[in-house]
Amino acid sequence: MEKPKENTRENTGGKRNSARRGSSFGRVKPEFDQKILNIRRVTRVVAGGRRFSFSVALIAGDKKGSVGLGLGKAGDTALAINKALRNAKKNMIRLNLSKTMSIPHELSAKFSSSHIILRPNKGRGLVAGSVIRDIVKISGMKDITGKILSNSKNKLNNSKAVMSALSQISSKYVKIVPETVVIKNKEVVVPEVEESKI
Repeated sequence: MEKPKENTRENTGGKRNSARRGSSFGRVKPEFDQKILNIRRVTRVVAGGRRFSFSVALIAGDKKGSVGLGLGKAGDTALAINKALRNAKKNMIRLNLSKTMSIPHELSAKFSSSHIILRPNKGRGLVAGSVIRDIVKISGMKDITGKILSNSKNKLNNSKAVMSALSQISSKYVKIVPETVVIKNKEVVVPEVEESKI
């Protein structure tokens, strides 16, 4: 009489799952959330033929009132995204929002052929589409109506128009660096805030 084979799947399955579970804990949460608005393949004609590169438009923000738009161009998409993120951090602005995380008044701006308008709306939530929605969401604003008044479908121009509208109620983003002060043999960390108006 033959013995039934033992199920060996339990032993191997446990190891595989534990390795998968442990990898997510080691990952550090990034300082800013990011969203890619547009990736384009750009062609440059040279003597030997064509050279291809990628152009990336990216938006970065902390969902607490800071947002930045960045552009990056490279031969590889990953490199272009890294460049765009660095550029977005460099161009970061801090928005002066109301207590309800909304804009204080109506804003409108025009960039190239793009014309956009942003209005505060009490209790109606986020009513916007396209790049306006992405930018408003990642900056952490609430109760806003946004509309693209032009017929432009160019995401980069539309996003630049949104950023120029938001720059009317913004100041330059400055990272808060904690400063240590010694009081009677005890170190106290005092956050130093410096915001220069544009």
